[in-house]
Amino acid sequence: MRDKFAKKSKKKKNKQSFWKKIGKWTGRFILILFLLSVAVTLLYRWVNPPITPLMLIRKTSDHVPINKEWVDMEHISSSLIASAIAAEDNRFLGHRGFDMGAIEKAMDERKSGKRKRGASTISQQTAKNVFLWQKQSWFRKGLEVYFTVLIEAFWSKERIMEVYLNVIEMGNGIYGCEAAAQTYFKKSAKKLTPRESALITACYPNPRKWNPAKPTPYLESRATKIIALTKKIGKISFDKESIQKAQQRYKKSREKAKEK
Repeated sequence: MRDKFAKKSKKKKNKQSFWKKIGKWTGRFILILFLLSVAVTLLYRWVNPPITPLMLIRKTSDHVPINKEWVDMEHISSSLIASAIAAEDNRFLGHRGFDMGAIEKAMDERKSGKRKRGASTISQQTAKNVFLWQKQSWFRKGLEVYFTVLIEAFWSKERIMEVYLNVIEMGNGIYGCEAAAQTYFKKSAKKLTPRESALITACYPNPRKWNPAKPTPYLESRATKIIALTKKIGKISFDKESIQKAQQRYKKSREKAKEK
């Protein structure tokens, strides 16, 4: 009887020991992934991402060569920066990675059955493009939120914009503003005009479908709206004072929204 009890006790201990080991190694694995993600994000604060998951996916699945050329912020047209903010995230300088107003509007539209509004900020799109894949899932969305928090914590707004404009897909196999400018308009990103900049950003979120060099009436109309919005937004500056003012405006807009 004692032997039988001892065997059961030993089996129970072995089982507990097994699950403890699994838990221990799982915890270590998660910690390693966390530290690695933080390290890579910190590294990319100064080092330009050499390649992204989307570039590799497109190359292997569609067999499309990767056309990209990194350019620093001072070699990117100010009109393209303004157009990107106007088209994708006009509160970019004010929020801390997530535009709660846009998220609330998107949720309201979804509830009412209207057309779904995009709520992803430039920060979120940068996180997705640099670290993740395109296919939608709750798991990927969770990782997107995580990496958005990291880049907002470790990178400046200017760095986020610089990386965004250098890695975003701007055509079939075309990544970044320099490759897009050279391909579509035979000039550098620095020399893009307001109209050319607006046409490039008007192609989002489906840049492989449209050609900014051969705009359809829809693209022309969208580009006109983007140009008009850039004039309302005004000059984009990444200095500390400008960002603080943008954050204050964003805070006030959120307070007003809560009062309604």
